[in-house]
Amino acid sequence: MGKKVNSCLSLSICNIMNSCNYRCFKDSLSLLLLFGLFFFSKQSVVSANSTPELKLSSESNSHSVLNRGGVVASGYQIILNGKKFSGAWLQRQGNKKSTLTYLSDGALRQIFGIDLLSSRKPAIQPVQWFSSFKQPLILSGWLTTGYRYLDITNLATSKGWKIQNKGNNLSIYTQSANIENIIQGKQGNIEQVIVDLDHPTPWQIRQEAPRKRKPLPQLPKLKNPELKNPKLKNPELKNPKLTTPKITNPTPKTQKDKPKLPPLNRDWTITLHGNPNPSLLKRYAPRPVLPSFLQLNSSQENLNPISPSSDDININVPEPLIKQIEVVENQTLIRLSVPFGYEPRVSSVGNPNRLIIDIRPDAMVARDITWAPGLRWRQQFVNLATESFAVKWLEVNPRSFNIQLRPIWSNPSTLVGTAPLIKTAQNYVAAAAINGGFFNRKNRLPLGAIRRNGQWLSSPILNRGAIAWNDSGQFHMGRLSLKETLIAPNQQKLTISTLNSGYVQTGIARYTPVWGLAYIPLTDNEVVLVVRKNRIFSKLQTNKAGEQSIPIPRDGYLITSRGAGNNQLQNLTVGSVLRIASSSFPVEFNRYPHILGAGPLLLQNRRIVLDATLENFSKAFARQKAIRSAICTTASGQLVIAAVHNRVGGKGPTLAEHAQLMQRMGCINALNLDGGSSTSLYLGGQLVDRSPNTAARVHNGIGIFLQPRRENK
Repeated sequence: MGKKVNSCLSLSICNIMNSCNYRCFKDSLSLLLLFGLFFFSKQSVVSANSTPELKLSSESNSHSVLNRGGVVASGYQIILNGKKFSGAWLQRQGNKKSTLTYLSDGALRQIFGIDLLSSRKPAIQPVQWFSSFKQPLILSGWLTTGYRYLDITNLATSKGWKIQNKGNNLSIYTQSANIENIIQGKQGNIEQVIVDLDHPTPWQIRQEAPRKRKPLPQLPKLKNPELKNPKLKNPELKNPKLTTPKITNPTPKTQKDKPKLPPLNRDWTITLHGNPNPSLLKRYAPRPVLPSFLQLNSSQENLNPISPSSDDININVPEPLIKQIEVVENQTLIRLSVPFGYEPRVSSVGNPNRLIIDIRPDAMVARDITWAPGLRWRQQFVNLATESFAVKWLEVNPRSFNIQLRPIWSNPSTLVGTAPLIKTAQNYVAAAAINGGFFNRKNRLPLGAIRRNGQWLSSPILNRGAIAWNDSGQFHMGRLSLKETLIAPNQQKLTISTLNSGYVQTGIARYTPVWGLAYIPLTDNEVVLVVRKNRIFSKLQTNKAGEQSIPIPRDGYLITSRGAGNNQLQNLTVGSVLRIASSSFPVEFNRYPHILGAGPLLLQNRRIVLDATLENFSKAFARQKAIRSAICTTASGQLVIAAVHNRVGGKGPTLAEHAQLMQRMGCINALNLDGGSSTSLYLGGQLVDRSPNTAARVHNGIGIFLQPRRENK
């Protein structure tokens, strides 16, 4: 494989200055000059230990990491047997002019099916992939800004892989495997599928989106008037028409109690890079589709008064585990239908080469990996009374010299918008992250506190829980409010209800350039003051919500009033000088430059202080069993960010169980974060707690950075 010059040769000195610390610029310039000599003389000029690491802007199309180890090519896209995947990779110059190929550990796990085993040394990673559990493969690790790379050079050589790089893409071709047989049976009480292969091959697993329930059939109208219910004629029993208020409640939506229906199965797809025996395709061909009048499921039982009872016809026919096997572009897709409360646990063994798929309620495998100095990835089942919950978390030493925590949001140039956490974390070049506070899913606006480097970006709401911290490893958690006061020339003082917030209520709100280039009224008939250099520049009256775009001055802000708040701005005229006074309560929060709000607060000083009603969350939200996220501190000063998934055989925790789980894990102070489909735990380029396609877009989160970095502006 020929050597290739890194794409960073074409980067300008200006780009280097924008993306690196100034102290690295001089060395960066020297590095570019060295590469320039190489380009014109066509002679390799590579020094293994002469160039300090440079961190380039995340806007660059390629990863472009220059390191003491002599990186010669890098990128973010891996093409495996012709199929494109997102994944970080790089190539370094080895001994005797050889080229070493590294993939991020997340890419190895999710693209190749290589299982990462527990390890206490970031530079040494044991893995299991069609190998012996007693003698696992050992891959060397190499840590950079936001990724941990593992050297696959020897593994690729031993398996006969062909590797080529071109720009941002790394192409890897493996020998196509033959799927000789698929055996389905039971191992004790566990459903099991064994896939026999003639040699090892990459594989991926994907959890598909939840199935949507089909609407239940409508019963025919009864023609006999004697069978009609006379109470339906009583107008007092009819439901009143519902009206949508303009003032929105940021409490997460929960469905009202409905008749319980049997949970739907979840679909999973396992993709193998190989071709099956033709007999397997026939054996697992899709079932013929029944006519619609025969497609009854258990949720439709007893709806039709003339239909036979469940004793006469067994409607609860279980779906087959293997729904279908098909071949798509030289890849074999095994489609599974897994009962609710169960998941596939996939492992590989060698001699003979097999993929083993166990369908179990406790599918998660315990893992304890020291991923970087001061950053530990753990997952295990945590017991609570008779229940057992799957918990995945990152344990962070905030006092480590190379670790920083910062609030992150989907678009640094505006507070409007959402994105998958995996994308947001990569844009910020974060090594790890977790989803943060609540937001309005429709308008994609923040609903809680965000403060970074001492600047308020969005105000807290409803006295909800928040976490504050500094770069010395100190934290504070509590229920937080922000008091902003608008002071006019006549010493008139007006209370500002919210700052850069999607929480809409009667009163006065303020929007700064952090919000974006312009503000679009969120309610009808708002009065807007345009303030430049602390002086009222103009006064506007809006009409319908969403119809007008008002530019936010770069040297000022907008004051907008809603409802009764309009009367408070009557005496403020163009040219008046305004002042803003603000303070956090409790005052302890004023000491910390970084804050992120969510709620409810779970623990304080080891005690459970959960009070969802006090923080204006509904009782239904508190009782709901759902996947949840949390952040907490421990007695040893460690920070934990955790994703709590479903209990064995059931759904996730209630808020009360969530608090008890954090207490059981050794937390002293703990805060609940946004949960459900928002729950996302990111590490080194991938989500470690769920399939990325099942994670919702989120507004903000908390990013963990492995070294000081240039602040986004």
